[in-house]
Amino acid sequence: MRFALSAERLAFAASLHDLLAAADTPAVARGFAAGDYEPGRTLWKRLAELGVAALTVPERWGGLDAGPVDVVVAFEELGHHAVPGPVVESAAAAIVLAESGVTTWLTDLARGEVMASVALPPHVPYALDASVAAPVLAVEHDALSRVDATGGARSAAMSSVDPARRLFTVTGGEVLARGEEVRRAAAHAFELGALATAAQMLGAGRALLEMATGHAKARVQFGRPVGSFQAVKHRLADVYVALELARPLLFGAAIAVADRSEAAARDVSAAKVACAEAAYRAARAALQVHGAVGYTRECDLGLWLTKVRALMSAWGTGTVHRARVRAALAGREVRR
Repeated sequence: MRFALSAERLAFAASLHDLLAAADTPAVARGFAAGDYEPGRTLWKRLAELGVAALTVPERWGGLDAGPVDVVVAFEELGHHAVPGPVVESAAAAIVLAESGVTTWLTDLARGEVMASVALPPHVPYALDASVAAPVLAVEHDALSRVDATGGARSAAMSSVDPARRLFTVTGGEVLARGEEVRRAAAHAFELGALATAAQMLGAGRALLEMATGHAKARVQFGRPVGSFQAVKHRLADVYVALELARPLLFGAAIAVADRSEAAARDVSAAKVACAEAAYRAARAALQVHGAVGYTRECDLGLWLTKVRALMSAWGTGTVHRARVRAALAGREVRR
């Protein structure tokens, strides 16, 4: 069987790429790191105009009710351009709210007027960027709550290896819904969140390969571009192969989630691991090609390096996802 994206999905990806390429996302990410969220909010509203914010919101609340394949297409581009903020969390929160029967914020989420954050312990224990999100949600067992981020001031947030990310612990709050439907909604949201995070890493890996290739063509040593040396060519070729091998796993997982397949959890975990490893390989190669300049804050490369490192453990660490794959192959269930 051959899988290929439709012309509509390719056009959607191209539209997102054009918008983000013109939006100076490195400046937006640096603003987030400095606590200036307004450019990020403005960018999210512009993305909402193309339907990104509405992907996981049901149609009756102004959303698109799109499938996981569309989510992957969108979030690969968000990762490609290092878009900051609780973008995955907003998509997952919409699923939790809609499938738990809580509709209060769905229309605003679909319009991009608000962003949301959500904690789904144990594998998503913190709320990302709670200082910019409203609502902030948490699911504990079978209870969905709107919660407060402890120490809401920015200075009290836990820092991340990615300066544009801040993590908040969540406590207490108002219970919005309770029951088995909340548990099922949280499980679905976790798979979607892990899938979207994997797509972000694949997109970030693409960007790192592009930056490394461009720098290798321009950087000269011993009178020749470093990209002409066989060792550099082979390293970048290995990155390309890793990214391309991760891609079918990612889209295969998206189809499994869309079909509510029994193998969905296994496939999502396999995709998350493969995309993380490919993106990390891309980050290491890009840093080696750039040399010491890649470490500097002035170099945009660092925005992608730190994002990849943070996303590797977001929405389930590599250990968690490898355990899920191993258990699935052995015929055992791993509880989320």
